[in-house]
Amino acid sequence: MRVRTLARSRYAATPFVLRLYLRLERSWILVWAVSFLTLMYLSVIAMEQAYPTQEALQARAGLMSNPAAIMMTGPAFALDDYTFGAMLANELSLWTYIPAAIMSILLAVRRSRGEEETGRLEVLAAMPLGRHAPVAAAALTVAIANLIVAAAITLAVASVGVADALAFGISAGLTGILFGAVALLCGQMTEHAKTASGLAFGILGLAVIVRGFGDVIEPTGSWLSWFSPIAWAQQTRLFTDLRWWPLLFTVSATVLIAGLAMALNARRDLGAGLLPTRSGPASASDFLATPTGLAVRLLSGTFVAWSAGLFVFAVAFGSLATSIDTLLADNPAIGEWVAISTDDLTLSFASVIVSLLALGPLILGCSAILQLRRDEREGRLSALLTAGFSRLRIYSAWSAVSSAGAALTMVVMGAGTGLGLFLVTGDASWIASLTFASLAYIPAIVLVCALSAAVAGTAAPQSLAWSLIAFIALEVYLGDLLSLPGWLRNLSPIAHTPLVPYEAPAAAPLTVMAGLAIVLGLLGALSLSRRDID
Repeated sequence: MRVRTLARSRYAATPFVLRLYLRLERSWILVWAVSFLTLMYLSVIAMEQAYPTQEALQARAGLMSNPAAIMMTGPAFALDDYTFGAMLANELSLWTYIPAAIMSILLAVRRSRGEEETGRLEVLAAMPLGRHAPVAAAALTVAIANLIVAAAITLAVASVGVADALAFGISAGLTGILFGAVALLCGQMTEHAKTASGLAFGILGLAVIVRGFGDVIEPTGSWLSWFSPIAWAQQTRLFTDLRWWPLLFTVSATVLIAGLAMALNARRDLGAGLLPTRSGPASASDFLATPTGLAVRLLSGTFVAWSAGLFVFAVAFGSLATSIDTLLADNPAIGEWVAISTDDLTLSFASVIVSLLALGPLILGCSAILQLRRDEREGRLSALLTAGFSRLRIYSAWSAVSSAGAALTMVVMGAGTGLGLFLVTGDASWIASLTFASLAYIPAIVLVCALSAAVAGTAAPQSLAWSLIAFIALEVYLGDLLSLPGWLRNLSPIAHTPLVPYEAPAAAPLTVMAGLAIVLGLLGALSLSRRDID
């Protein structure tokens, strides 16, 4: 009886904290669910048009002989009789599980370690809360968010097959919950939310790499694949030979990791992590004591990690460029999906690849600049202001470092795409050519960064900047296939960027985008200088 009472007391007021977290996150969860539903539903429509015949599907199956294609999609099932469902699972499953995991990591860290770091949990702890109530409420919030996302995914692909669509949604939801548990465990290790997120994202990246190499060893999954939670979800064999038992690994691992997070939560002080923290240097360089130096110090780790990951992805994507001629010969409808020319298939497809990959630096730049707004709400911007730096100097330094980092990442991706082509063609000139081509996207990247800076400067909703990113992704990946009207497509900066090196660089649109970026940057700076700081 005493043990049961003690257990109940440790979880006391969990429903109250859960309601609070759900109220705070309801809009964020809804945006994720609608995004999953919209993008996956449109992807199904687009693929039905791109692969209308069995011959077209078999041509797509031929791509699975390329290790890079397996790395970027998943295990290859039923290649001899490739169905639309099997192709859909290859195209979408990996890129559904990863965003679900990212959503869960961000949500779990924000509602656990993030609440402690900002001091809000200390306010809550003044109420009669159980020791485990905040962590349990964070875990339940992640579970509910993934339940809603799973329903959205199921609804989006239900037209292909109800049972497999349900398995698709459940596998994505369980994968998200598993990485949410991983994030909660990382939150017990360190006293900083950013470090906890970094640890969890590192584990996610390792899981993706292990799954990729495991499936390259054996296209239907090798012994190595089974060490990755991503593989557990993909081994359900969606739309080919559905089996549920691989998800038992996901459920078991989630229970184990969440239980460990709870146990560790009971062994540490509020605000502290289990891993020891080392003291920093007693003094800083003159450069680090400036807003620019501080921005470089805080953002460089994120930029280096993103650039390394995107570089590997660009090399893999670039190595596929020479396969387009075979694919197009067997399935001419592919030409309606991507803007390629039959004059020089490899060159035009390589140019399209660079434009597709530009989305990565756009997301990175937007995220980095919006961190300034987060720092303002959490009081770190006020600390810089009290040190004697002007608002304009802080704003300019942060925006410039973020934009430069995103632009440099774009150049790295261009070089990676060229390296991928060099590896399959032996022509080293691709590296220089596609590195130069990536420079054409810098005005578009700077424009999106300037819009993000304007959002941060005016304290407008951050969803404004993220909505633009989502629209650019839709326009770049599905704009041709969905026949979006011209006026709508013109709202995307990428639509105005010439497909270099297949097309010649055009100065006019790049100059206009640069001019708009200056106007938006000034708008943000002026607004920040005149409004109250949160």
